[in-house]
Amino acid sequence: MPLKRRTIILGGGALLAGAGAVFMARGSGGAPISLHSFDWKASDFRAGGTAGISGALPEPIFRAEPQCIATLAQTLGPCHTNDVPIRSDVTEGVAGLPTRVSLRLVEASTCKPVEGADVEIWHTDARGVYSGEAAAMCNAGEARARSTSFLRGRQISDANGVVSFLTVYPGWYPSRAVHIHLRVLLGDRELLVSQLLFDDALSDLVYQGHPDYAARPVRATMNGGDTVFSSSEASHFIFDFEKLDGGVLQASYTIGIAA
Repeated sequence: MPLKRRTIILGGGALLAGAGAVFMARGSGGAPISLHSFDWKASDFRAGGTAGISGALPEPIFRAEPQCIATLAQTLGPCHTNDVPIRSDVTEGVAGLPTRVSLRLVEASTCKPVEGADVEIWHTDARGVYSGEAAAMCNAGEARARSTSFLRGRQISDANGVVSFLTVYPGWYPSRAVHIHLRVLLGDRELLVSQLLFDDALSDLVYQGHPDYAARPVRATMNGGDTVFSSSEASHFIFDFEKLDGGVLQASYTIGIAA
């Protein structure tokens, strides 16, 4: 049986796909960063979270040429928590568009995979709320969220430097573009704390049509107006992505670790 052709759409505005409907983010909070054309609809994706998804998702695809540049460090932020569990599905039943986040760690100077690194991610739910005992601004008035650890998890990078997390598409909150936090440790040494962004056109598709996000107002901040990344930096920190069979979104990124 012939292998099915798969195509990733490159983050930061580079297009690798057939032409289709064009989605372009709009808003007052900075310029959108997206030059993509794709014929997806929100109804092409699953709703309700990761329930019912088998463990047989195809291996993630990364760019043929790794970025092999040092990934920009960013602040840990007030919504980080400690004692995050090692697990692949980080949702704890939270609803949203199921998304697999795959990260490949390489040494920036050599492109050699970084094996055995402890990679942690955390982000908000569809409502823009973080879990855990974090700063009040992260989940004010959300007693249930504070008592749980949804959308937080750790994985150990394999021989190819790869980790994958099953999660949901993040929500948004004021002053920030759509993002995922990450932290990389090797033994007791912190290698990197940073964040990654999502294509503005993809976020428009999700927020304007997917049922798990329909209750939210129109977001005000695009990638070009984010308060952490400058507009020139932001384009370098956007996930590549593809739509997998079964309505799961795949987001991938190669992280360059400085020596």
